[in-house]
Order: sequence, then structure tokens, then C-alpha cells
Amino acid sequence: MTLTLRYAARSDVGLVRSTNQDSAYAGPHLLVVADGMGGHAGGDIASRLAIAALAPLDELTHGPDQALSDLEHTVERAREDLVRASEADPELVGMGTTVTALLHTGTTLAMAHLGDSRAYLLREGRLTQVTVDHTFVQHLVDTGRISPDEAEHHPQRNVVMRVLGDFDVDLTPDMSVREARGGDRWMLCSDGLSGFVPPEQITEVLVECETPDEAAELLVTLAMTAGSTDNVTVVVADVVDSEAADAAPAAAEVPDADGDGTQTPQIVGAAAMGDLPEHLTAGADDPAPAEDADPDDPAGVVTSGPDDEDEEGVDDDVRPRRKRRPWLVVLVVLVVLGGVGYGLWWAYGWTQEQYYVGVADGEVAVYQGIPASAGPLTLSTPVQLTGTSVDDLPDYWVGQLDGSIRASSEAEARERADRLIDEAQPEPEPTPTPTPTPTPTKKSEPADKKTAGTTADKTAATTDTKTDAASGGGAKE
Repeated sequence: MTLTLRYAARSDVGLVRSTNQDSAYAGPHLLVVADGMGGHAGGDIASRLAIAALAPLDELTHGPDQALSDLEHTVERAREDLVRASEADPELVGMGTTVTALLHTGTTLAMAHLGDSRAYLLREGRLTQVTVDHTFVQHLVDTGRISPDEAEHHPQRNVVMRVLGDFDVDLTPDMSVREARGGDRWMLCSDGLSGFVPPEQITEVLVECETPDEAAELLVTLAMTAGSTDNVTVVVADVVDSEAADAAPAAAEVPDADGDGTQTPQIVGAAAMGDLPEHLTAGADDPAPAEDADPDDPAGVVTSGPDDEDEEGVDDDVRPRRKRRPWLVVLVVLVVLGGVGYGLWWAYGWTQEQYYVGVADGEVAVYQGIPASAGPLTLSTPVQLTGTSVDDLPDYWVGQLDGSIRASSEAEARERADRLIDEAQPEPEPTPTPTPTPTPTKKSEPADKKTAGTTADKTAATTDTKTDAASGGGAKE
């Protein structure tokens, strides 16, 4: 089975921007999205130069083991084209562009990625983000400082750390090889789409739409409906069996120019605005014919680099050299370092707005910051001791004081500390009430009985005395 691509590309200036700095290319073997940035006209020039350098790859034959190398060399040549253009026109200094590209050959896809444009793969109904954003916020997520949910709304989410730029700093793109499997649907887009349309909605569109053309149109519409403040660019491509593709009609907007079932390449966005000014492209290297290619480069792609200037037999005094501007390199490096420094300063400020419950000097304490460190810098400080010794708490509760009890304010952290202390204190056992011991008492007869008995006794005694007296008197003779 021979695999081929069915594709569609769309780009819109969006609701806010006055110019479109995005560019995209979609062809039988190549898919590219480039999101330009820098200066009034620098962004669109940068993305156009990137597409101009990469587009010839779609017309060449690449061996399975050579496609990745061809793509990487061509991305480097695109960077050199940006350097040349900025030297020719100082107003373009500082321009750059993202690049996300897929080069199809056989059953594989070679990928190059720089910046925050994205590539997604829909396979068997499941959408996967294949690329990783080269942004400051993504770095915070990767290092565990913020969650992916927090990154979606982070104020610095658009600060890009790696792009294809006009400076002599080696920012190597992410290079990888992916499997091309029949039935897969790929989507490449700028952040004007991915930053405003949630993945769930993207998945639904890619699953439900029958053709790439329908999917691309609907995704751009959804981004606009969501209020995208950036240019919106998307490429959708299906990996299909070439025989099935020949039997199926192409989209109405993409005529079969050759009559062989293949689509005409599509170029959209800034790259579709016409040829670049000649002074910006003078000296750019074009792919050499196959017969003139390097034996080690069967794809016929000739790349320029430091090794080219060291060829034997060429007098260095007569070889034309690119004009270097050391001050420009220093300036760009300072700007990049300044951006990184600002990002780190902001990140530190964010940490100092956090609080958690921990242990200080053997006591339960409230900390300002996060339980982490950056080299010699500790990112937290105890601001309040509760007076409760950790020795008075059960071991289980002491284990909770590892920084996992977080709070957004000092008052909230103190409240959580007090609650933990209260819950950790054992319940007091109830004290039993003593039962009184009865005191034994002598049994006595009622008073009236005693009185009655005494009176009777006295009467009886008197009677007996009288009797005895009577008897005694009678006995004398």
C-alpha cells in the first residue's frame, strides 16, 4: 500500500491584527505552518522566507533515512536567509518565526519544530498534541512550578523561548520521525487557533468533518467565534492509500491540476502575497539539481554552512564573505537574556504570593513562598510560628507538614495550620465521677416506743413492789 496526503490549508488575519504574519504550505509531501513575529513588517517577511526555503522539499525525492536530515538542513538554510534579509534591510532586525513542518516519505513523516505553533494527530478518534511548546510557561509546567490548567491562562503564555530568527545563535529545532499510518488525520496550526479553541472542540471537528477542507474551514471559523486576537492559520491532512485517493474526488477548492489524482499545493497567509523583494532573497541558496548533488545527499539538497567556507583550493581572500555585525549579535543576545531575566523575575514574584504550612525551629509554622529552591536561592521563608511543637503531634500529622498544605494568603495559611493543630490533638478521655461510699448507722427504735416501754416498765415495777410489800406483811406472824 502506497500512502499519500489529502490536505487543506486556511489562514485569516483575525479580528484584531491589521496584517497577517502567519504563512502555511500544504503539498503532496510537505506540510508547514510558520507564525512570524517582530517589527511592523518583519513577522510576515520571516514566515514567507521560511516557507520559500522549505517549499522546494515538496518537489524532491527523499530516501526514508534522508528525509529527516534534508528537513533539518533546510530549516538551517531558512535561518540563514533570515540573517541575510535583516542585513539587507536593517528595519527587519529582530524578526523571527515559528516553524512546524512535516515531510512525508513512504511510511514515515519527518518533523521539525521550533516555537509555539503546534502539530496534532487524530488516530482512531483520539487527539494527541505531538509537539511541545517552546515557551516560558511550558518550561514552568515542565519543572512543576505551575499546572497545565494554570498555563492556559498565564499572562506570559505567549513568551516564546525558541524561534527561527535572524541572529547567529544556534537554536536547534526538535527533530523526530513519526509513523505515517493510513486513516490518520494531522493538523498543524498557529496559536491563534490552539490558544482559543479547546482540544475537545478541535477533536470533535476533526472527527466529524469528512474532508480536510471542511475541517480547516470550520476550525478557522471557531477561532474567530471564540474571539481570537491573533492571526489564525491551520493545515489539515489525511494519510490515505494513494489508490483510494485517486478514486475519490478532490475538494472543490483544490483542483486536480495534473489529472493524476494529486492535489495542487496550497500556500496561504503572508506567503501567498507574492514574491519577496529581490534584495531580500539575493544570494539565497536554491536546491541543486540531482546530478550535481553530494553523493551523501541523495535528495539533492545543497546546504550552506561553516564547512562550505573551508573548501580546499579556494582563496579565502577572494571568497565573498557575509558581512558580520558583532554588535547585532550582542544586542540580540542581550534582548534574549533580558526576556529570560524578566520571566525569572516574574516567576519569583509569583512564588512570593504563595503560602504553605510547614515546620520551622521545631514548631508548626506558616511559610511565604513555595517549598522549593533555585540553586542557592530558597523560595520560601517562615513568617509566623504557631507555638505548637511538632513533638506534640502524632507522626501522621507531622507528615502533612511537607509543604503540601498550600494557601493563597497568610491568613488562609494560618487558618489551615490552626485547623490541622486542632484536628491533630487527641480527644480528652472523660474523667469518671466517684461513687460515694455509704456510712453505716446504728439501728434505733422509735422514740415513742422507747417512752412507752419505759412507762410500762415503771408501772410494772411499782405493781411488783406493792405486791411484794403486801406479801411480806402477810408472812409475819
